[in-house]
Amino acid sequence: MKLSRRQSLHLAAGAAALPAASRIARAQSYPARPVRLIEGFGAGGAPDIVARVVGQWLSEHLGRQFVIDNRTGAAGNIATEAVVRAPPDGYTLLMVGSANAINAPLYEKLNFNFIRDIEPVASIIRAPLLLMVNPSVPVRTIPDLIAYAKANPGKLNMASSGVGTTNHLAGELFKMLTGVNMVHVPYRGATPALTDLLAGQVQVTFGGMISSIGYIKAGQLRALAVTGATRMDMLPEIPAVDEFVAGYEASAFYGVGAPKGTPPAIIRTLNDAINAALASPVMKARFADLGGTVIAGSPADFGKLIADETEKWGR
Repeated sequence: MKLSRRQSLHLAAGAAALPAASRIARAQSYPARPVRLIEGFGAGGAPDIVARVVGQWLSEHLGRQFVIDNRTGAAGNIATEAVVRAPPDGYTLLMVGSANAINAPLYEKLNFNFIRDIEPVASIIRAPLLLMVNPSVPVRTIPDLIAYAKANPGKLNMASSGVGTTNHLAGELFKMLTGVNMVHVPYRGATPALTDLLAGQVQVTFGGMISSIGYIKAGQLRALAVTGATRMDMLPEIPAVDEFVAGYEASAFYGVGAPKGTPPAIIRTLNDAINAALASPVMKARFADLGGTVIAGSPADFGKLIADETEKWGR
């Protein structure tokens, strides 16, 4: 059968529209199978805990399992690259954190451009760190720590979850503003760093409140200060570093990202579900118990936060 030119054009247009229609149909049925949320700092650390709390909510409210996939190493860059290279179909997501904003200006030869290659989906919480010491260290205040470190240069080992991570940079900022000399000891994640701090193998860390608050309450670690601009409601007796070191502030943020090109409908579905979680009194209380303050918003809001933090740590 010979087709007219008009019929041929209609068929060609219909064929061209099929991929777009298929993408829309997939987005409308999302999620149709389990989703991986990749996290780059290992089980037990603050990013992992936040990922599991949010993943459980999404599993319950979107009807499919959100599986936490720990891909440790290179200050979260291994996890980020895995997501950058994944199909942009909503089934591989990234637990975004402050390390991503730090890494962008810190590493010259990454195989990706974070701001270009990751779609912001939703912010979750912001959380200050805690400046903590093993109880064997004979200090109880920030002035004590500064005096002890200056009297014993190089004697204190400062643990972090990796070069370029938030707690590493928080420690370097403290060293720079106070003039103390502490030896940086990087680990492959927060959990091994915390394990060695508890054992006394290292003496100091700027650690996540989420993963360490239980040890502080049990007396196994001593918190000297919070790294946010002000004291925290849940720990009013612990001062802010800024009360002793003017201009000091360092805090972590967490959110969810997706590969560039993920359909907007899928981004909206995830953003709506995460914002619903953050509006829940139960979830707000859960994050507050972990030392976090919710920062709900649009994908564009999260994108601005990432850009602002990248500029800050770049300086």
